[in-house]
Amino acid sequence: MTPGSATNPQRSGRPPTRLVQVGVGAMGRTWLDAIARHPDAELAGIVDLDRTALAQAATVHDLPTNATATSLAELDVAADAVVNVTVPAAHLPVSVAALRAGLPVLCEKPAAPTVADALRMAAASRATGCLLVVSQSRRFLRGVAAIRRVLPDLGAISSVSCAFHRAPRFGGFREEMAHPLLVDMAIHHLDLARLLVDDRPATVQATSWNPPWSWFAGDAAADVVVTFAAGARFDYAGSWVARGAQGSWNGSWRISAEHGSVTWDGEDAPEVVTADGERVVPTLGDEPEEVDGSLAAFLALVRGETGSEDAGRGVVPASDIDDNVTSLAMVAAAVTAADTSRPVDVADLLSRSRAEALVTEPDPALRAGLSDP
Repeated sequence: MTPGSATNPQRSGRPPTRLVQVGVGAMGRTWLDAIARHPDAELAGIVDLDRTALAQAATVHDLPTNATATSLAELDVAADAVVNVTVPAAHLPVSVAALRAGLPVLCEKPAAPTVADALRMAAASRATGCLLVVSQSRRFLRGVAAIRRVLPDLGAISSVSCAFHRAPRFGGFREEMAHPLLVDMAIHHLDLARLLVDDRPATVQATSWNPPWSWFAGDAAADVVVTFAAGARFDYAGSWVARGAQGSWNGSWRISAEHGSVTWDGEDAPEVVTADGERVVPTLGDEPEEVDGSLAAFLALVRGETGSEDAGRGVVPASDIDDNVTSLAMVAAAVTAADTSRPVDVADLLSRSRAEALVTEPDPALRAGLSDP
């Protein structure tokens, strides 16, 4: 690949940002469609180990054969950035290869299977000076943007709760994971809670189990309690094998604060009830949502259009790798707490993960970056 120059382009009428996407499976197709919809993006090439999937994606998106490859190293196209939609175990090598090629990366969540590997990715981003953003698509929901606009008026947050009940049948790697709900789904809700509380997670307690009718090999249901540094709590109850009534993929939320509450069903506009009983339904904006929102935020950063990051206007900043490591640490803490039946200190987990990353990282330049918390 040949890095392009999309650092200081003009706002309209200028060349689109050329993207290479790695991974064109089920989730990859979602991202390919999002790239096709964005007026400032151009699909320059695709990479996948599955040649049949490559050929199908190339046909759908009208790409020539020389714009497809089974590895980044063998792809010979000019590009400005990489979208990494591989399986989690491949996020580290693919992202680091792109960063070393001088290309910023937008990576699907979770950043990596372990916090140590995510810290190695963060070190690679710092060492190369290239941006690495982890897509947390639930941050880019209009309901979330509306909640964030009203929270400053409600004062200190006491508690946040989220209930999540769905029964998807994915097949593939998710159904073989040890903790599919916590690792593959709950990171959305834990990350969103951290965004809303706007504080450092201190401790995590969790229990997990697998109902007898589950089609997952690992625990598909869990309860999690996160205590934040200033004392706020997040209570999460979730299941991926919930028979009967199905809730929103975004969960059902309540935020209890000093001057009132916010409730949100995960789909419609949230409702605010103040301490004196006044009910307010905030107006939803027209921001791009989910994957489209994540892609738009990434492109704005790559193209130098960072003015769109003003959270006061309801637009959520991108989740770069250094920030996202904390959300991944919350998930890892929940898994450890569920396995050990003991609360986990998040700062201690991050410290132990950094020590592990120092041992496993072979590159001296990246190890130097890992030495500095």
